Amino acid sequence: MSTPTLLFVHGALVRDGAWWWSPTADLLRERTGIESRAVALPSCGETDGGGGTGTGGAGGDLADDAAALRRALDETADAGGSAIVVGHSYGGTVIAEAGEHPAVEHLLFVSSYLPDVGSTQGSIMSTEPDPVGIRPDDAGRIVLDGYDVDSFGARFLQDADAATQRAAWERTTAQDLRAFGTPTSAAGWSGVDSTAIVCVDDRSTTVALQRRHAERATRSVDLPTGHHPFITRPDLVVGQIEAFLA
Repeated sequence: MSTPTLLFVHGALVRDGAWWWSPTADLLRERTGIESRAVALPSCGETDGGGGTGTGGAGGDLADDAAALRRALDETADAGGSAIVVGHSYGGTVIAEAGEHPAVEHLLFVSSYLPDVGSTQGSIMSTEPDPVGIRPDDAGRIVLDGYDVDSFGARFLQDADAATQRAAWERTTAQDLRAFGTPTSAAGWSGVDSTAIVCVDDRSTTVALQRRHAERATRSVDLPTGHHPFITRPDLVVGQIEAFLA
């Protein structure tokens, strides 16, 4: 069997998925030979220049983000390969909307969502007792509200060093409001072998919400990390990928 490709679908209100995933990508390549690619999300203003890091697009809704993932899966299938798809936070909702695809070998959800058909990202987040602060801007987008580099780091990356927190803050971005308001029309996680990582020290998404969605995965595992274990503990994330490939 050929070595699968890993496709990373990043979370909301950020750009440059390849940067977020790179600590895990490097270790994964070293230990398994698996190569990674980040999917560019139109709703975050990204355009696909091949590595998923381009910016400057016109925006898009959840369906546009899902279509970007499906194109990446089509390319993988056309090359005769299979894919591991990783969804972080909002990325899980993108995976759901992308629906079934024959190239998908495994799904990995990291502090993420496995939503029912008809769910919206906004409705999922609205159940949180202390939701992430966001506000609309004048261009039909949403942006983080009430954060600076220090408060952002304390909430989203408290287990990372100050330099990493700043680099992450510099990669936050506006996102098309429609990405949060478009109901899902598919449940691409259903019937696919999957692992859900519950980040038990996450200050962004409550453990209770993570667990409600993780129950729908084939298996779930707790990791002692904040919201971004693929940055702060790539060894633990790679270990989970190795476990379900064993």
